[in-house]
Amino acid sequence: MSAGIQTAPFGSRAERYEALLRVSQTLISSHCSEGLFDMLTRELRAVVSFDFLGAGIYDEKLHEVHLKCFDPSGGRLAVPKLAPEETWTWWVYQHQQPLIIPNVNEDNRFPRAVEVLKTHGIRSVCSLPLTTLHRRIGSLGIGSKDLDAYGSEEVSFLSLVANQVGLALDAALSFEASERAQQELHRKRAELQAERDRLQLLLEVTNQAVSNLDLRDLLRAVSASVRRMMQCDGVGVALADCDGRHLRIHALDFPESKGIIQEEREIPIGESHLGTAFQTGQPVVLNRIDLSEAPPEKLAVAAAEGIRSSCSIPLVSRNRTVGVLTLARRGEMPFSQEEVHFLTQMAGQIAIAVENACAYRQIADLRDKLAQEKLYLEDEIRTELNFEQIVGNSPSLRRTLHQVETVAPTESTVLVYGETGTGKELVARAIHDGSPRRVGAFVKLNCAAIPTGLLESELFGHEKGAFTGAVAQRIGRFELANGGTIFLDEIGEIPLELQPKLLRVLQEREFERLGNSRTFRTNARLIAATNRDLGTMVEEGKFRTDLFYRLNVFPVHVPPLRERTEDIPLLVRHFAQEFSRRMNKQIDTIPSETLQSLTRYHWPGNIRELQNVIERAVILSPGTVLRVSPSEFKQRAAQSKASPSRSDTLEEAERKHVLAVLEETNWVLAGPNGAAARLGMKRSTLQYRMGKLGISRTRQPVLSRALT
Repeated sequence: MSAGIQTAPFGSRAERYEALLRVSQTLISSHCSEGLFDMLTRELRAVVSFDFLGAGIYDEKLHEVHLKCFDPSGGRLAVPKLAPEETWTWWVYQHQQPLIIPNVNEDNRFPRAVEVLKTHGIRSVCSLPLTTLHRRIGSLGIGSKDLDAYGSEEVSFLSLVANQVGLALDAALSFEASERAQQELHRKRAELQAERDRLQLLLEVTNQAVSNLDLRDLLRAVSASVRRMMQCDGVGVALADCDGRHLRIHALDFPESKGIIQEEREIPIGESHLGTAFQTGQPVVLNRIDLSEAPPEKLAVAAAEGIRSSCSIPLVSRNRTVGVLTLARRGEMPFSQEEVHFLTQMAGQIAIAVENACAYRQIADLRDKLAQEKLYLEDEIRTELNFEQIVGNSPSLRRTLHQVETVAPTESTVLVYGETGTGKELVARAIHDGSPRRVGAFVKLNCAAIPTGLLESELFGHEKGAFTGAVAQRIGRFELANGGTIFLDEIGEIPLELQPKLLRVLQEREFERLGNSRTFRTNARLIAATNRDLGTMVEEGKFRTDLFYRLNVFPVHVPPLRERTEDIPLLVRHFAQEFSRRMNKQIDTIPSETLQSLTRYHWPGNIRELQNVIERAVILSPGTVLRVSPSEFKQRAAQSKASPSRSDTLEEAERKHVLAVLEETNWVLAGPNGAAARLGMKRSTLQYRMGKLGISRTRQPVLSRALT
C-alpha cells in the first residue's frame, strides 16, 4: 500500500492534527461554498497527499448531484453532468459510510465516473460522507494515481477532515441560503413597490380622466405622471390629425430636451415608429438604439436627442386608434416586456380619457358657438334694417338681383360695392338666403367699427390670457361662421398687416387664434362689402393686390337711390308701414305731392337717409296721413336744386362734366385720347372720382378693370 498521508513535513501525529486544526479554522471563516472549495484545495495539501480532489453536493428537491473537481494545484477539472446514481456521491449519501476503491479498473459500479477518473490518471479513490448533526450534504473524495493508496489509518484521518469540511460547508450553504432569501425578499419588495407604483399611476391617470376634461391639460398631466413613475427621460402623447396623414404632439414632458421635439410638431404617419404603432395597433419597442448607426429617416430625432430606448404604445378605444403614447430613455435601461404589458393596459385608460375630453371639447365648442349665434341673432333682431325682402322694381335693381340669383347657389366669394346707405348688407343676406348655406349662420362684422388692435381677435378669436384684458377664451367670427356665411362690411378698412391672414383664410381655409399655435379650419363663405374703390387703393399701396383679386371674383354693384327713382314710392310706403307698425300708429295716406317731392330729391345718403326721413315723419305725423316737416323737406328740396349749397352745385357740375367727357370718348378712360387725358388727371384718379360721384356705365361695374 502506498503512503496516502504525507507525514514527512510533520514530525509527529500531533503536528499533523495541529495543521488540521488550522485548516479547519480557515475553512470555517469562509461564507461562500465556491470559495470554500478553492480554499480547501489549497489548504488540504498541508495535511493530505492527493492527485485529485472532488466534492459532490446532493440536492434532494431536484434529485441532482453538483460535482466540483480540482487538481493538486487547485485548477478546476471539467466533469460531465452525471445522473446521481452514476456517482459515488449518491452511494455515500445513501449509506453514510466511506467508500474505498483500491483499483478503479476493477470497480463496475460507477462506470461513467470511472471514465472521468481514468482521463486524469487516477487509479484509487477514497470518498467520505459530508454530514452534520442537522443534515446530510454530500461527499468529499480524493484520488491518487497510485493503486490502493488509502488504508484504515488514512481513512480515519480523512474522516476527521470530512467532518471539518462538512461543518464549514454547512455554514457556507446556510449563509448562502440566507443571502438568497434576503435577495428574494428584496426582489419581492421591489416587485410589490413597482406594483404599488403602477397602481398609483393607474389611479392618477383615472383621476385625471374623470377630473380634467381639457384635452391638453389632461395629456400634460398624464405625461408627467408616466415619466415620473416609469423612470423615463421623456413622455409624449400624439393624436391623429384630421387629414389622417400626420400625428400631432399634443403634450410633451421632456425636461432636458434639446428642443428638437416640441408640442404641436407634426409627424408623418408613414415615416416614424409612432406611425407604425398607430397603423398596426401594436406596441413598437426599440431598445439600446445604436446612435452611430441610426438610419436618418426614422431615428434622426432619437439620435439628435440622445435617446437610446423608445416605446410607442397605441391608444386604442372601442377598436379605434386615437393616438400614440411614446416613452424615451437616454440611459442603458431597456423597456421590459412587463413594462410594455403594463403600458398597454394603461394606454386603454388614456384612450378613453382622450375620447371623453374630445367629446367634451366638441360639446363645449358647440355650446359656445350656439351661445355666440344666439347673441348674433338677438343683435340681428334688434337691428333697424330687419326686413324680409329688398323693395324695388327698377331696371338697375333688377340687374343687381339677377346677379344675386346667379352667384348665390355657388361657393364663390362675392364683393358687394356701392355708396354708403344703398343696402349692401341686404344684398349679402339675399345671397346667403339663396345659397345651400342658408341653414348655417350669417355672421357679420363691420371692419370700420372695430379698433385695429382688436380686429384680429374679432376675426379669428383669442385664448384666455393672449393679451391684456383677454379674461376668457373667445371664438372668432370665421370659426363661428363655419358652415355658413361671414359678411365683412367696409373691408377696405382692414389694415395691411392683417390682410395676409385674411388671404390665408380665403385660400387655405385655416387660421390660428391669438395665443394658440394650433391651426383651426373653417368652411365659411365670405361676402365682402365696400364703398371705396379698392382698385385705387391697390395702386396707392393701401390694399394687397392678391387679396383684391381674391375678393373681386364676382363683384355685385348696388345702385344708389338716385339711379332707381322709380323705387322711391315703394320704399316710402314700405318704411311708413314698418315704422307705423313699430310705433303702434296708423298711416293710411301718403299725399302725392309728398311722393313727388321725395322722388325729386337726389338722396346723397341713399336708402338710409330716406329711412330716417320717413321714420321722423311717422313720429311727427299727428293722424293717418304721412306728413313730412315742411321746413326740413324744403331745405332738402332746395339742396337737391343746388340753391343754397355751393358744394352740391359744384359736385353736380363736376358729375355732368365727367359724364359728358365719358360720352365723347365712348367711355374709354386710358390712352392719349381717353377721358382721363382730356380731364387732365390720371386714370386711377378718374376712377376714384367716378366712384365718388356715383358714375357707372350701364351694366358696367365701377370696380371692373375691364373699363380700362
